[in-house]
Amino acid sequence: MLKQAAASAADGQHYPAAALYVVATPIGNLADLTLRAIHVLGLVDAIACEDTRHSATLLQALQLTKPLVALHEHNERSAAGAVLQRLARGERVAYVSDAGTPAISDPGAALVAAVQAGGYRSVPIPGPSSAVAALSVAGDERGSAIHLVGFLPARGGDRARLLSGIAADPRTQVLFEAPHRIAALAQALGAACAARRITVCRELTKQFENVATMPALELEAWLQADPHRQRGEFVLVLHALAEAEGDADARHDATLRILLAALPLKQAVALTAELTAAPRNALYERALAWRKDAVPPEG
Repeated sequence: MLKQAAASAADGQHYPAAALYVVATPIGNLADLTLRAIHVLGLVDAIACEDTRHSATLLQALQLTKPLVALHEHNERSAAGAVLQRLARGERVAYVSDAGTPAISDPGAALVAAVQAGGYRSVPIPGPSSAVAALSVAGDERGSAIHLVGFLPARGGDRARLLSGIAADPRTQVLFEAPHRIAALAQALGAACAARRITVCRELTKQFENVATMPALELEAWLQADPHRQRGEFVLVLHALAEAEGDADARHDATLRILLAALPLKQAVALTAELTAAPRNALYERALAWRKDAVPPEG
């Protein structure tokens, strides 16, 4: 019945042979799989996938049996050769990542580039995306330009520099984070951009989905208020800054960095708060974060 409904809904379009079909799959709720995706997964000759075990479970739910080709971040370029061989024989091949849209912070981009270089078509089969889902419920009225950050480096200077850049960037920022690092990220964002609004999305489309919006300074306390809030996968939307807000934050940071170079931390924070009218607690947290991550005072 489901296959018939999918075929009826999707059969009006041409599905060329010797083509790669980039198929978006659910990020949590199987019901989000589109009828067109079901039709294509039933139509193709083989499916390349990020994890064959994960994709086998999806196909079992759809009552489909297809040859699976493992293609993940560690073998994407070499495994692309097996896909090209199938395309050369005139086959249709689908590619699916573990969840969501391939090549959006998932493998797939190198495969598509190899397919294009080989002279074959790549056909998008759009659908679920955690980044787009989070943006749709963030209520970021000023958001026009969007920067997809993805996962930050786990630690060290690269992480500190990227966080500093995110805080200074007025665009809407979309970040992903794992549960064991979400508390540290919340603390860092609270220090770097305390007043900036942030939407935290946890376990999107799943049974225990949470979506909440607050100033970044409050995110750490929100997570700590309920131990369940630190479980699952996270998408964070850091809202766009109005031009005046961005200018004010830049002035606060510049003043604080100058004073930190010449004065003890508490004195520098107190004087910056007096000069700029910025919240003293936020300035103090930001200064501590710079010291902890060894960000040079001159920025």
